[in-house]
Amino acid sequence: MKLSRKLLILGTVAVASTAAAVLPMATSSAAAACAPAWNASQVYTGGNTASQNGTNYSAKWWSQNESPATHSGQWDVWKNDGACGGTTPPTTPPTTPPTNPPTTPPPATGTKMASAPYVYPGWGNPPAPSAIASTGVKAFTIAFVLANNGCNPAWDGESGLTGGVHASYIAQARAAGMDIVPSVGGWSGNKLGPNCSTPEALAGAYQKIIDAFQLKSIDIDIENTDEFENTVVQDRVLNALKIVKQKNPSVKTILTFGTSPTGPNFYGTRLVQQAKALNANIDIFTQMPFDFGGGADMYGSTVGATEGLKNLLKTTFGYTDAQAYSRIGISGMNGLSDQQELTSVETWTRIRDYAKSKNLSRFTFWAVNRDRGCAGGGVVSDCSGIAQADWAFTKISAGF
Repeated sequence: MKLSRKLLILGTVAVASTAAAVLPMATSSAAAACAPAWNASQVYTGGNTASQNGTNYSAKWWSQNESPATHSGQWDVWKNDGACGGTTPPTTPPTTPPTNPPTTPPPATGTKMASAPYVYPGWGNPPAPSAIASTGVKAFTIAFVLANNGCNPAWDGESGLTGGVHASYIAQARAAGMDIVPSVGGWSGNKLGPNCSTPEALAGAYQKIIDAFQLKSIDIDIENTDEFENTVVQDRVLNALKIVKQKNPSVKTILTFGTSPTGPNFYGTRLVQQAKALNANIDIFTQMPFDFGGGADMYGSTVGATEGLKNLLKTTFGYTDAQAYSRIGISGMNGLSDQQELTSVETWTRIRDYAKSKNLSRFTFWAVNRDRGCAGGGVVSDCSGIAQADWAFTKISAGF
């Protein structure tokens, strides 16, 4: 398994429900008839109607489990169509929607995640979760779920999802009060994307991971020529995530992928644009700003990559700067990268402060296994190759 790692993640499927007509009453002074009552489990798409508490609403875009009564502001998903069934109208008039509402809904609130540095339980002398509890970190990203015997998810492609060192590590992390985010894919190995022949089959594999660990988030690390640079597999992953998001609307979907110092390359740009075209509804696009010829200025290169992704999200989805930043993650590499790029403790602190100032959603690095000092040690699995205190990058990340 190569030292570097990269991710890809999920999207939402929108299933149209039948719209019910809002019928006028016989007299102009009477309220309209009420549309069918809003149902939290039903999927609504643009133009669908529902009623709640004696008021009719119409959906502006895809929605599920978003109460019309609390999600009908100017930029929210529901439009307040007024009182129905003769009920007195609300005392506070509804906010008039913009003349030209955005074609893409603004990001949902609460996208920002606790920093979740990568841990690889099967590699590089991983520290016990209890050993680094004092750093303040609240989550780990666990590497890597691969394919076993076709389209079956398994840690390292070997031992299924239960039992073994990965499941044991997850249990220890949770016992220490930490959340976990499985990472699916990576640079090498036999991956699910190429092995699952359809989006439905791939979504089923992702669902097994979600169900096995009752996940809040899933990280799809899309790399190399078999996934990232394979357009058929890119689309399969996006469509699979779309299915997953429909079935698990509260689970955050994360796509992690490589970058250039100025933003996504051709395949990264395609990935973002296809996420829009396929309506994948990805929550967070995370770039890996290392192994990209970043040179001596890793802070400048990381900021350049992030600003490039921000601009791509703005032009693709119609986001504001703030909305675009809220859909972005940074996944760095502590110490020396595979290409001998140097990210020092001081540089990582500056990168974290930049990520906080822009209100990015995700902040992580590869990997806690390497978060130990070994000046002159080179690029190895159990230390960073530079002089540092143990767990220094983890402590910095915890402050995100």
